[in-house]
This record gives sequence, structure tokens and C-alpha cells, in this order.
Amino acid sequence: MLSTGLLVLAAFVAGVVNAIAGGGAFITFPAMVFAGIPPVLANASSTVALFPGQATSALAYRRDILGITEFSLPVFVGLSLVGGLVGALLLLYTPNAVFADLVPWLMLFATTVFAVGNFAPKGVSARMRLSGTAVLVAQFVISIYGGYFGGGIGFLMLAALTLYGMRDIHAMNGMKILLATLMNGAAVAAFVLAGAVHWTATLPMAVASILGGYAGARGARLIDQKLLKLLVVGIAGAMTVYFFWRQG
Repeated sequence: MLSTGLLVLAAFVAGVVNAIAGGGAFITFPAMVFAGIPPVLANASSTVALFPGQATSALAYRRDILGITEFSLPVFVGLSLVGGLVGALLLLYTPNAVFADLVPWLMLFATTVFAVGNFAPKGVSARMRLSGTAVLVAQFVISIYGGYFGGGIGFLMLAALTLYGMRDIHAMNGMKILLATLMNGAAVAAFVLAGAVHWTATLPMAVASILGGYAGARGARLIDQKLLKLLVVGIAGAMTVYFFWRQG
């Protein structure tokens, strides 16, 4: 009973964190492992548990998402679905040790890009842009990572959206959540069909993630954009240091 309560609390907090900045999987995945669920099963179950909360948050940002003009939304939707499915299949058939070792470096890269892109002088941030094929390749690679492990995917998405030329943090948050929902949706389908979900823990966590996702999306809108960006950098920086410390 105690472990179930802790898992539900972890899912609620993860839902809030995902809606505001991302990184919710860094809360639910360790919590499930701590509860005795094998790592690969915990990874898949964490993705399934957080999926409903992400969908709820994406819905709350629908107006911001529809106003995006920096790139083609349908193309990004397709890339996220295919990449998420590829990543999920990789998880089911290969160990995740290699990706886990890369997490601190990916976090460091994402935090740096997001911070420089949003707080550096305009002349510097303007040069930090991808275009054309590079944007599509980057999004596809990020989608594969999202379906495979997903930890820090929110920060990677925010960093990528910065490189794509976006600066409106609310639109960025909405787009990040929508794309993460799509890539995780493809992964969820693969995990469910493969029987790789610990349903006893996942179902109550899914309900909690919905409540957390809604609360986080509403709360994020009440925060000033610059302050929210600083919060994103602070959370990402703290998680980066933590995961480098764990590897040491």
C-alpha cells in the first residue's frame, strides 16, 4: 500500500513537471524501480503511466499549438509517431544501458542549447538555428530517443524547438507536450501489444498523471515567460548535475 501511494504521488508530480518543463520520467522511472519493478518493465510502464497526463496537458495548450508558424505541424506529427515506434521497438529488443549512459550528456546539451537560445544576445541566438533537412533529422532522432527511454525528452524538445527558431515559451511547451504525447503514444501501443506493462502500478499512476498534467498546464500559464524559462533551466541544470553524479 505504501509503495502504491508513493508511485501515485510520483506520477502526479511527474505530470506537473512534464507540463511545466519536462523530465517527469526521471521521477516515475526510479520510483518504479525502487518499488521492485524490473528496469525495462519499469521504463515501459512509466511511459504508459505518463501518457494520459501528457495528452491532457497538450489539450490545454491547443490554442498555442495551432498558432505555430515556424514549421509544418503535420510533418512533425508524422516524424514523432514513426520515431516513437522505432524507439519502442529498440527498447523491447535491446538493453537500455547505452542510452542510460548518454542521458547526462543529452541533458547537458539540451540545457545549454535552451539557455543560450533564450538568454544570449539576439545576435548569438539568431545563429543557433537549424533549417531544412537538419530540422527533420533532429526531430526524428529525438523521437527515437523519446520512444526508447524518454528521460529528459521535454528538455531535448525545448532545446530543439529553440534551434528551430521558436521563442514563445507557451507555444514551445504546448508543441513539446504534443510531440512527446505522439511519440509516447506509438511507444505505448508497442508496449501494450508486447505485454511489457506492469498494470497494477501503471493504472493508478495514469490517473494521477492526468491530474498532475492538468494542474501543471494551468499553473504554467500563470507564470511570466522569462521566469518560466529560468525555471526550465534551473530544473534541467539540477537534473543534469544529478545524473552526472550518479554516473561518477
